[in-house]
Amino acid sequence: MHDLIGVAANFINLDPITILYLFGVGFVGGLVSGFIGSGGAFVLTPGMMSLGVPGLVAVASNMCHKFPKALVGAIKRAKYGQVDLKLGLILGVSAEAGVLYGAHIQENIKKAFGDAGSNLYVSAAFVVILAVVGGFVLRDAWKTYKSGNMHAEEKAGKLAQWVQSINIPGTMVYFKSLNARISVLFTIPLGFATGMLAATIAVGGFIGVPAMIYVLGAPSLMASATELVIAFVMGLGGSFKFAMHGLVDVRLAMIILAGSLFGIQLGAIGTTYVKPFMIKVVMGVIMVIVLFSRGLMVPVYLSQLGLIATMGDTTVKLLKTTSFAIMIFALLLGAFIVLRAMWQGRQAERLQHAAGVLEHGKV
Repeated sequence: MHDLIGVAANFINLDPITILYLFGVGFVGGLVSGFIGSGGAFVLTPGMMSLGVPGLVAVASNMCHKFPKALVGAIKRAKYGQVDLKLGLILGVSAEAGVLYGAHIQENIKKAFGDAGSNLYVSAAFVVILAVVGGFVLRDAWKTYKSGNMHAEEKAGKLAQWVQSINIPGTMVYFKSLNARISVLFTIPLGFATGMLAATIAVGGFIGVPAMIYVLGAPSLMASATELVIAFVMGLGGSFKFAMHGLVDVRLAMIILAGSLFGIQLGAIGTTYVKPFMIKVVMGVIMVIVLFSRGLMVPVYLSQLGLIATMGDTTVKLLKTTSFAIMIFALLLGAFIVLRAMWQGRQAERLQHAAGVLEHGKV
């Protein structure tokens, strides 16, 4: 317990430039979160770690800012009819169990290996998850693009159709967004995995959103919106768990939250102007870029743990600077893609409306 509380003393100093950067990180994280679901918060933990925030503190502070932001986003998107509350709550309950177990693992790693071990665990998890999920999502988006069906209505894939066809008496629940009955024996493991990942890197949406799309058969817009409900449940419980050990830097959480609350409403509005295909593109592209940012830091942590040859100060500084620069690029690109998609969608809607008015006038 003493070692864990000692991490709290390792909180970074805040100057105006750092505060502005954190606000910007929060804004982009909120913008992307509102657009693709809570998985958009994956830019926040690396963003804080790029400033020297210990991995465990970054995860805990990210989770603390998440639940009020997720609540705002969920309410906003519920107004557009995009939230399946029943699905979100059922997945959220099992996700909470995953959060508690994942937090326990994090604490044990911190006790055994210190900051370097915790940072390595968080970064390695990011690299693996981003590579697998980001690659899969981009591949799916590319297939959609090549097929020319970017504007087509989404249909459940073969895996989702199989899951929906399984009937296990006593475990079936009907979900309106899926227009199907799903066994809780499928939803419980998915929720638990989402929560465990959230406690590891503060982002369970990497599993939650793709799982709802590809395993359960939810439409992309519905999955990204419903994930916000799950994020609220996970964030609330996870924040208390980490705060009990003095691991939440409330300053970071509040600054990021301030930026996120602006961004998440813009992102949520943006989903009404774009096609589901674009959500997958945004998710996949940013994931791959952040992967490289965190991947560059893995050798640094391995060196600190003595698992590879000790690196010189110049090499460490170069890797940290490059990682930080790539993170900045990911943030800017994410904001650009989302805002551009919103602008194009809005312009297309205006043109369509104008054409309709002209046609009506002729009649």
